[in-house]
Amino acid sequence: LIKQFIFWLLFFAFLRAIFLIYNYKFLVIEDINFCEVIASFWYAINLDIASTCYILLVPFLILLVQSLYCPNWLNIFNKVYTAIILFLYSLLTTAELGIYEEWKTKLHYKALKYLSNPAEIYDSVETDKFFILIGILILQFLIGFFIYRKFFFQKIKGIKRNYLFSVLFLLVTPVLLVVGMRGGIRQIPINQSQSYYSKHNILNLAAVNSGFNLYISIFENLKNLGKNPFKFYSSEEAEIIVDEIYKTPIDSTIYILKTQRPNIVLIMMESWSGDLIESLGGESGITPKFRELEKDGILFTNIYSPGTRSEQGMASIFSGFPAHPISAITVQPDKFVKLPSLNHVLKDAGYSTSFYFGGQLIYGNIKSYIIYNDFDKITEIYDFPDGIPQGKLGIHDEFVFDWQLQELNIEKEPFFSSVFTLSTHSPFDMPMEKKIFWGDNVNMYLNSAWYTDSCLGDFISKAKKQAWFDNTLFIVVADHSHYSYRNWSYFSPEYHKIPLLFFGNVINDEYKGMKCDKLGSQTDIVGTLLPQLGIDTKEFHWSKNLLNPESPEFAYVAFEEGIGWIRPSGDFFYDNRFDHFYYINIDSTSQDSIIKEGKAFLQSVFQEYMEY
Repeated sequence: LIKQFIFWLLFFAFLRAIFLIYNYKFLVIEDINFCEVIASFWYAINLDIASTCYILLVPFLILLVQSLYCPNWLNIFNKVYTAIILFLYSLLTTAELGIYEEWKTKLHYKALKYLSNPAEIYDSVETDKFFILIGILILQFLIGFFIYRKFFFQKIKGIKRNYLFSVLFLLVTPVLLVVGMRGGIRQIPINQSQSYYSKHNILNLAAVNSGFNLYISIFENLKNLGKNPFKFYSSEEAEIIVDEIYKTPIDSTIYILKTQRPNIVLIMMESWSGDLIESLGGESGITPKFRELEKDGILFTNIYSPGTRSEQGMASIFSGFPAHPISAITVQPDKFVKLPSLNHVLKDAGYSTSFYFGGQLIYGNIKSYIIYNDFDKITEIYDFPDGIPQGKLGIHDEFVFDWQLQELNIEKEPFFSSVFTLSTHSPFDMPMEKKIFWGDNVNMYLNSAWYTDSCLGDFISKAKKQAWFDNTLFIVVADHSHYSYRNWSYFSPEYHKIPLLFFGNVINDEYKGMKCDKLGSQTDIVGTLLPQLGIDTKEFHWSKNLLNPESPEFAYVAFEEGIGWIRPSGDFFYDNRFDHFYYINIDSTSQDSIIKEGKAFLQSVFQEYMEY
């Protein structure tokens, strides 16, 4: 058993080394010194020991039986069991290699839903990267199993029965295993905090045992069924705080449209970070067409994405419902059917509606959510004519825009038409030669943004020639942000900043070229749009009106089990699991009140989600 214990500790160190080597470019980007990287192996020991003790429960039982009776099949069973655990760990850690660049997290409970659709995993990764990862998976498993068989596996046969040893083994070993699982003799069992030691989160993630992390993620989610894990205050107190946050003294909405019944074209840009937009602080030349469109409308310069997944963005945009930790409401039909719907409201107001996407809407359960929204026409990859050029994920953006344009020319007005782009999602296989030659590890992302921007510009140029153009409001927004060349920390406001632009000839000339600096998020789109149409927004109670100068200013970001809270007077990112602030930038005089606001907001959002 001791030999197996040593083997697993060495195997975990081996997996950790592969993670760090594979993600070496991020260590360079963050300028992390070698000693701090090596420290991850030291800080990992306690969680590795705990994980090893869990794994050794079965070998312990086998050895206990073998101390009295040792048929050969028990040796085979022990070897097969070890091989299975080796393969599962190799699979888990290889998956984390694949997701880290995009998600900046370890594999957790929420990610398991993608296993129900394995094709998404393949389609979301560049082909060469996919096969490299498969190679790493096989290599990890074969090396681990070879070393285990060669140096650590011990076949037990024909030993003399020793009842005293069996009794001592039975009494002492379980105690040692339980102590190891708990991380020692302590009141509170060990958790991931034990391995957090660096301001560089990549090192903390490297130090946390992958199997232990996934086990805790699943266990905590199951344990929290029916109980709000973010209950910081009484329900009454949280409600009072949130009501105060949303308090709006008067309605002094600025009305920007020439008509209350314009056509509306909503363009959702996959993974567009604010760093792609020059006017939001990005480098010039990445999205030049977007910059031209700013002259014809209103650019909202302080907008943040509440979530980090497309399915979360959909609920924020169409239902004005904030993203929340742990899960996404769009993957649960029993819950999302209770959400309000922008599309329902517009249909009731006489709009014909449509939704276009060049990929498969099954990802993130978006299709069932879109179907619930009751669009008159839903077009995804299977509905386009054969022969349209495609990439791994689906039809390239230029062809989706062209198809939508054709359809709008026969659409009954007023119409509400949504299109969700695709090409700025990995593997970034857009049909063009490189235009941008900088950006290192995000170079392909930048080129895909240039491509989609050019498709957007071409779409608008063609739309200007159509009869319906002058009466159409265009809204461009990202579904969520993305890691960029600025290398922002995931736990910073800048990482989650996204573009939001209202433009079109239907906007009064005096407001064209205007910038609105009010702090907000995707959830505020519906609360901003509907007042312009003279439609009540009462059912969208999480959404505020960005064009009302008196409306409150705040943005909220949800991650795995925490919150980012952004106010004009300060902001913070807080992880509830570890009671840890990754980032805090608030004046001491208002720190307590702002933190209380953010926690109360998170508590209230999650409570409503649970009650749905």
